[in-house]
Amino acid sequence: MSVLVVGSIALDTVKTPVEEHSDLIGGSASYAALSASFFSPVRLVGVVGEDFPESEFEFWKERKIDIDGLQRANGKTFRWSGEYSWDLNTRQTRSIALNVFKHFEPVLPKAYRQSDFVLLANIAPSLQAHVLDQMERPRFVVADTMDLWIETTRSDLDALLRRVDLLILNESEAREMTKETSLIKAGRRIRKFGPRYVAIKKGEHGALLFGEGDQFFSCGAYPLEDIHDPTGAGDTFAGGMAGYLAGTVKKVHFNDLRKAMIYGSVLASFCVEAFSLARLRDLTMDEIAKRYETFKLMSQFEIID
Repeated sequence: MSVLVVGSIALDTVKTPVEEHSDLIGGSASYAALSASFFSPVRLVGVVGEDFPESEFEFWKERKIDIDGLQRANGKTFRWSGEYSWDLNTRQTRSIALNVFKHFEPVLPKAYRQSDFVLLANIAPSLQAHVLDQMERPRFVVADTMDLWIETTRSDLDALLRRVDLLILNESEAREMTKETSLIKAGRRIRKFGPRYVAIKKGEHGALLFGEGDQFFSCGAYPLEDIHDPTGAGDTFAGGMAGYLAGTVKKVHFNDLRKAMIYGSVLASFCVEAFSLARLRDLTMDEIAKRYETFKLMSQFEIID
């Protein structure tokens, strides 16, 4: 089954202590869609400007990413610039130019409205809700969020959470949302806000998954010696999870989410090995399978097929 991915598409400038690159393909939907495409066909909804490279459209088609829902507007593509510190964990935004993204309103083609699996990548909760308003009974909805929406549009976010099956957020966002210092308490409390499942990303320390009752899973992070660019790792994680579920599962159970979380972590570990989407572009399913097996051993994770 296809997964519908809705989010931002951008051109990024990324600076690390040793490198700087401009006009990189970025945005939450770009990373998520490419990651999901390893497991299932993707329907992509976003907006780009006249300066967006034509070659990317062809690449998406090659990867079975349907772009009928992509809006091409007059003006420039959303642009973001950021700089990382030496530990590559701390990032400072240098500039943001919303450009055509400022007036983006997701409009779903008729065929997209029947998608069973939906990934609402990181955009305003009101836009995420607008997407769901156009859907015809999606089977499983995944949503990502960020601290900006928690701080400035909390009422919209709270309304969205009641329509979401899986919420993905990072540890600082989970603490901001709940005012809990313990991530275990935070994860369980967020579930009470509405989502059936909650995944909390912890960067280089892995991720936590919360389900019904006492359902809980902790996934480690793959030990990498060489990290070039952490941008988009979280979006890649979300895309990997959603794509795996859409490609292999009809009815989602907790064990399916455990597998999906490891696949999401695998894809994210590859993402950071190069700038932008470069590593994901030449990644093979054989490489994914090998790293997945390594993850299982590291996590002492028993697969139940």
